[in-house]
Amino acid sequence: MGFFVTTLIFVVIGIIASLCTRICFNRGPSTNLFHQTLVITATVCCWMMWAIVYLAQMKPLINPILNEGE
Repeated sequence: MGFFVTTLIFVVIGIIASLCTRICFNRGPSTNLFHQTLVITATVCCWMMWAIVYLAQMKPLINPILNEGE
């Protein structure tokens, strides 16, 4: 449940950021496309970083297995 809810939060933040860039930085079609690409890329990268950290906690390495020599 937490993964799905936080993913939706990232989607909403991405949509709001895209709308803000569209409204505040309206300088032409080429520049608008570049700004939208940056916002979408940043949102996806932040979500992926969060998802990797979140999913890595599902099966943590609690007791590492050491060799006899260590």
